[in-house]
Amino acid sequence: MGRRVVFDHFGDIDQLHVIEEAPPAASEGEIRVRVAFAGLNPVDWKILSGGSGPMAPDLPSGNGNDFSGVVDQVGPGVRGFSAGDLVLGGARFLAQADHLVVDASQVSHLPAGLGLDTAGGLQITARTAVAGIRAIRPAPTDTVFVSGAAGGVGMLAAQLARAAGAYVIGSASRENHGFLRGLGIVPVDYGEGMWDRLRELAPTGVSAALSTRDLDEVRGLVQFGVPAARIDAIAAGPGAHDLGAQTVGGAGALPGDLGRVAEALARGSLVYPIDSVFDLTDVRRAYARLKKGHLRGKILLRTHAVTEAADVLRG
Repeated sequence: MGRRVVFDHFGDIDQLHVIEEAPPAASEGEIRVRVAFAGLNPVDWKILSGGSGPMAPDLPSGNGNDFSGVVDQVGPGVRGFSAGDLVLGGARFLAQADHLVVDASQVSHLPAGLGLDTAGGLQITARTAVAGIRAIRPAPTDTVFVSGAAGGVGMLAAQLARAAGAYVIGSASRENHGFLRGLGIVPVDYGEGMWDRLRELAPTGVSAALSTRDLDEVRGLVQFGVPAARIDAIAAGPGAHDLGAQTVGGAGALPGDLGRVAEALARGSLVYPIDSVFDLTDVRRAYARLKKGHLRGKILLRTHAVTEAADVLRG
C-alpha cells in the first residue's frame, strides 16, 4: 500500500488528510515513481482553497506538482528510463504521495551532484523563472527588479538576471537581506515606503522587472517608470495585460529549461536552499508554513522512499 494526500472539499488546511491505497500501475508511455520529496508551491494552497479553470480539480483530489524520486515501474513503449533511475519532474495533483504515475516526457534524470531534496521542489519554480527572465531579456546595461527574491521563483529569477550581467534589486524581508547580498543581489524591504527605497537604490530608474506579487505591485512598477512591456507579472492575473505587462509563467518554458536549471544547481552556479522539510503525514503543518510566507527557498514533503533513494545514490 501507499499513501497520498487528498482533500474532499475546497477550504482550509484542515481539509487535507492522508489516505492509504494501492499504488497505481504504469501504462503505455508512462513510468511509476516512488516519490522521495514533493515540493509545495503557492498554487497548491490556491487549489486547496478553491481554484478556477485548470486549477479546479474534480473532488476528491490529490495535490502538488513538483517531485523527485526513484523509478520503480516502466510502462510499455518507454525508452530512456529503467527501474532504479533517480528522476525529477512535475505531475499536477499527484506529487504529494508515496507513488505517482506520469508520462515519461514529464520526467528528467537527476543530474549527478544535485540532491533529491533540492530536485523535489524544482519543476514549477525553475520553469517559471527561466521563462520569465527570457521574456524580459536582461542585459548588462539593465537594472532589474525582482520581487519576492528570497522565495522559489524570485530567487532563481534574480540569480538568472544577475548571471546575464544586470544590476539586480530584489525585495525581501529584512532577515533575508544578507542572504541576497551573498548572491550579488541588492536587497530592498518590501511594504510601505518600498518605492522610495527603490528610488534610492536605482536613481536612474529600473528598466525591467519580474513581479511575483499582486496587481498593485505591477501598477506601482509602471508608475515607477518601468516599461510595461519589460515587466513579467506571474501572479497578478489578467489585469496585468491591461497595463501592458507580460504574464509569462511556467507554461512559457521550453522543454530543456528544467534540465538546464538542474544542471546549473548541480554545478553550484545557482543556489536554491530548502526552507523546511516535513514528513508526508505532517502535510497540514507544511501548508501552514506555506501560508505564513517569508520563505527562504522551498518547503518539501518527505516520504519513506528517501532511504531507498539514498541507497541508489550510494550505488
